[in-house]
Amino acid sequence: MAPLPPHHRRTRSFGALTLAAAGAVLVCGEASAQMEPGLRGPVLERSITDDLIDGQARRDEQSLLGSRTALDTDILDARPYTPSSAGALADEEEAVSDAAAAQPRQGALTDNALDDPASAVEPIGRAQTAATLNQQRAAAADANEADLVTGTVRTPRAGALDDVDTGRAAADSTRTGAIEGLTRTPDENPYAPLGLRLGTFIVTPTLEQGIGWTSNANLSPDGEGSTFSETALRLNAISDWARHSATIDADVSYRKSLSGQEISEIEGGIAGQLRLDLADRWSAFVGGGYRVRPESASSPETIEDAVSRPTRHTFTGNAGVERDLGPLRLRLAGDVIRETYGDAELSGGGTLPQDDRDTTLALVRMRAGYELSPALRPFVEAEIGRRSYDEEFDRNGYRRSADRYGVRAGVEVDIQEKLRGEISAGWVSENPEDERLPTMSGLSLAANLAWSPVRGTTVALDASTEVEGSTIPGKTGSLYHSASLSVSRELRQNLTGSVLAGIGWRDYFGHDESDLVLRGEASLTWWLNRYAGITGRASHEVQRGTLPDRDYDETRVYLGMTFQR
Repeated sequence: MAPLPPHHRRTRSFGALTLAAAGAVLVCGEASAQMEPGLRGPVLERSITDDLIDGQARRDEQSLLGSRTALDTDILDARPYTPSSAGALADEEEAVSDAAAAQPRQGALTDNALDDPASAVEPIGRAQTAATLNQQRAAAADANEADLVTGTVRTPRAGALDDVDTGRAAADSTRTGAIEGLTRTPDENPYAPLGLRLGTFIVTPTLEQGIGWTSNANLSPDGEGSTFSETALRLNAISDWARHSATIDADVSYRKSLSGQEISEIEGGIAGQLRLDLADRWSAFVGGGYRVRPESASSPETIEDAVSRPTRHTFTGNAGVERDLGPLRLRLAGDVIRETYGDAELSGGGTLPQDDRDTTLALVRMRAGYELSPALRPFVEAEIGRRSYDEEFDRNGYRRSADRYGVRAGVEVDIQEKLRGEISAGWVSENPEDERLPTMSGLSLAANLAWSPVRGTTVALDASTEVEGSTIPGKTGSLYHSASLSVSRELRQNLTGSVLAGIGWRDYFGHDESDLVLRGEASLTWWLNRYAGITGRASHEVQRGTLPDRDYDETRVYLGMTFQR
């Protein structure tokens, strides 16, 4: 039964009796309604929590408020049970429930409490002023009268106890999207190799297999053409350490003729470098390597009646320490280079030993550099060493072991990703033990620069000077200066290309002779995907010299598949 408007109340005692009777009916109605089959809905945990909070709020009101008026009691204490399923209340009970739902669920104060606003405390713990309480009571009365007439259900105001955060997720919480649906950053280079993780190293393998043709199989003045099959494998490993660093590079290739002049060549090598970052701005490095290949056709060592060039084995080792003293950097390093040669096969049968050409070169280098800026560090370097032949006398009776001296000046450049490396020039000299042999000395060049003018383009400059020995009577050897300039470019994401131009100059000592070597190459690789591509190369090499029977020309083309990981 709904509470009566003020003008229908006769006396305070009669109203109290009427309210008691209505409460009994509601209690019995609620209990009996729950006994009806199909009416009781599921009780949610949030509903139980809200009821507990409401009950606590009512107890707080009773303890704070000593007495209420009839209107206060009718408005604030009408808290009927609302079942989860619809239709659980009778028509007359719905009117009571609707009217009670329109009342504010927060506690209200009595007239006595208005005399002292400081003591007015709501059940949820917030203090309100007397003016605010009067406005709430007036609004509640107006809403109660309007609800009785229209039967509408008033929406609870903001801040009601139902809105108190219990710490539990709401039933309509938005679910986080799947990881697969997140936006991914585009790959800048979708055709670059990913590499394989082996322990603490990232290893990048590359395999090439294809068929080529050369116009001069043995790089001789009267060489013939040949079609060949070539297989090449390259490995690059870089350490993934928080401190120190290490690199390993290895490659091997095998070339075998399919038709034409006979070709059977193998070339390969491995090199590693370890760098240690020590305390107090000290650092150390150690490295080594090995390489095997046929002797170059442009070698100054001429072997008459040879049908194949001898195999050349090179072993290298180096170690050193560095120390930074403010802008000054000091380095002390040692190098050992060991070269041995296999026997040469003769056209008439048999072999010609090359043991008297086996040598060991030991060098000590000292460098001092000064940092002008983080990008530029000029330096000077001096070296001293000894070249020792395994045999004291060669086949012609000459003692060819010699002392080595050198000095050079250059600059180290480090402009992050734009330009890195060093370039230097100086003078080198070797003085043989045999007085019949003249001293070899001349310009010494060294360069290893990589420049990236724009993203995807790399320009590389390499230069070196090599001191070559000889077994020709009366000739000490030669200095071979070589330089190459290459440009590699990503023409498209799946198309890369490169061009190379190289030059070599050999200066003989003991006689006025020289050789000039020119070389050019162009290549393209079309990547089908990240792991496979089609590679094509074309190159041409020419040598011209003042010595007889040393000029040759060669044109070579190649087409194959490239696989990487």
